Amino acid sequence: MARVSRKTFRYALVLCGAAGVALLSLLFAWLAEIALEWNKRWTTAAPWAALVVIPLAMAGLRWLTLRLAPMARGSGIPQVIAATSVPVPVAAGGLVSLRQALWKIPLTAAALLAGASVGREGPSVQVGAAAMLAWGRLWQERAGIRLGFRANELVAAGAAGGLAAAFNTPLAGVVFAIEELGRSAAVRWNRLALSGVLASGFIALAIAGNNPYFHAAAAAGFAQGSWGWTLASAVLNGALGGLFAATLLRGVNGLAPARWRPWLDAHPIRVAFFCGLVVAGLGLLTGGATYGTGYDQTAALLNGQPVESAWFGVAKWISTVVSYVCGIPGGIFTPSLAIGAGMGEHIVQLAGPSADPRTLALVSMAAFLAAATQAPITASVIVMEMTRSQDLMFHLLMATLVASLVSRQFCPRPFYHATALRFQQEASRRQM
Repeated sequence: MARVSRKTFRYALVLCGAAGVALLSLLFAWLAEIALEWNKRWTTAAPWAALVVIPLAMAGLRWLTLRLAPMARGSGIPQVIAATSVPVPVAAGGLVSLRQALWKIPLTAAALLAGASVGREGPSVQVGAAAMLAWGRLWQERAGIRLGFRANELVAAGAAGGLAAAFNTPLAGVVFAIEELGRSAAVRWNRLALSGVLASGFIALAIAGNNPYFHAAAAAGFAQGSWGWTLASAVLNGALGGLFAATLLRGVNGLAPARWRPWLDAHPIRVAFFCGLVVAGLGLLTGGATYGTGYDQTAALLNGQPVESAWFGVAKWISTVVSYVCGIPGGIFTPSLAIGAGMGEHIVQLAGPSADPRTLALVSMAAFLAAATQAPITASVIVMEMTRSQDLMFHLLMATLVASLVSRQFCPRPFYHATALRFQQEASRRQM
């Protein structure tokens, strides 16, 4: 009876931690939705004000990030990957610090309110990892109760649970945990950790409802279309996704002439201001289509409704790169899906009536995400689960595998893991 009680208590603690991760993800989603709605209102009422508001907001967010949470910049997934390979004090002290991760929620929401092209799903991963690690350390170190797995496994379980809750995709959370976080030899998955991942996703589903992330009106019609255009979509998105990842890795310094780099290093807030001008200009040229996550435009394309801007995919690509490299908190998951859907629309304009626009939008979403992250299985499962398009799983797998292969020709190292190495080195220097 004592052994049964210990196991039951351990499971109960893990499930409580998973519930906390799910609630934080849902709170984050709620704040992000409010921010996006307010952004739509003010950019519609005063579109030219974006040339003032967005640059000032991005400069202010960069300043706040440097002051309050320097390890919360960017997506959050590289920080989590780095945290699984460093000592616990280094991870908890910065990479997945609960204090810095909690700052990421209002800072990312503020970026969406301003109009930056960022997503909340990557930040949800870092928040989930930090929350689960803090919960586990509370019981294991202060109360003396061992949960049955190591700190890096707590980080991975919380991170995958955060993704599952953010997208309402429990299965995708498990696949992400195995394909992305499981690449590290330090992470060993057991039933308890995977139970925590699934619990976060199912708790989010129970609270928010079993609704797909994207609502497609006619999923059965997606199977119609040309295999040739599907393959072309995979190749095009593979190349653009590889360039996307390579550009993000190079950053502002890597893109600028060598003589400018000292000035850029010395004035990060001014760099963010100029990046904000680019984001605002692209938003004005596309009628506001490039602001925020791109969710509305992606949902429209999935239902065969073209967006107003004829070059939405290209503009969203540039806007997302500029928003990321300026150093404010915000992820690339949902913007990558929007870029892929926009590229699918461009291919439809070439293909004409020989291809189903909904099929190409769906396949392009998965292909671009796979190319940007070089995680084809995760990209396929996420897109399949968020659109309830199980009948197109073979199309998605083919497109993501081809896109990932093409992407490696432009960016040999996976973006998240290459960035994680930089965060790992930075965190180690801070602890010295």
